This record gives sequence, structure tokens and C-alpha cells, in this order.
Amino acid sequence: MKTIKDAKTFDELLNIKYGKLGTPKRDEFESRAKAFVVGEMIKDARKEAHLTQEELAEKTGTKKSYISRVENGKIDIQISTLFKIFEEGLGKKIGLTFL
Repeated sequence: MKTIKDAKTFDELLNIKYGKLGTPKRDEFESRAKAFVVGEMIKDARKEAHLTQEELAEKTGTKKSYISRVENGKIDIQISTLFKIFEEGLGKKIGLTFL
């Protein structure tokens, strides 16, 4: 059995620690990692806009505690709420490009 010390790439490390893509443990890790990244993006954009969590919450019709949980990657955010936060709360347009 391989250990973390045996990993030569980041993908190998993830496979050893969390299992291969598609396994429940790895899917949970991937989901949490994405929530963290989205939260950091929102936090950075909020700070760039010089808004507090409370001000962003007021602009988007949510609560400060919700913004805090999103920024800390503690909850999954619905795509409609993500758009609302970026577009209504932060005045940023989200462009979607499909291949």
C-alpha cells in the first residue's frame, strides 16, 4: 500500500489520501475544496469592494452569518445565490463560456 511519502505528484497524493476520483471520500474532498475556493473568491471581491460581510448581506438580501459561512467554505452555495452575490452585491458581471 502506498503512503503519502510515496506520492510523486499532487494527484497521486490525493489518490492516496482521499481515494480515486468518483469515490465517496474523494468526492467529498473535491466538493469541500471547491467551496473553499468559491468562498475565497467572494471574500477577496468583497474586500476589494470595501464592503463588510454585513453590507454585502444587505445588498443581496441574505444574512451576515450566511456570507460568513460561504466565505469560510462551510456551506454549498446555490448558483443563483452566487450570481446574486457577485452581480447585485459586488457589481461584477459573471461571464459564462461554454466549450
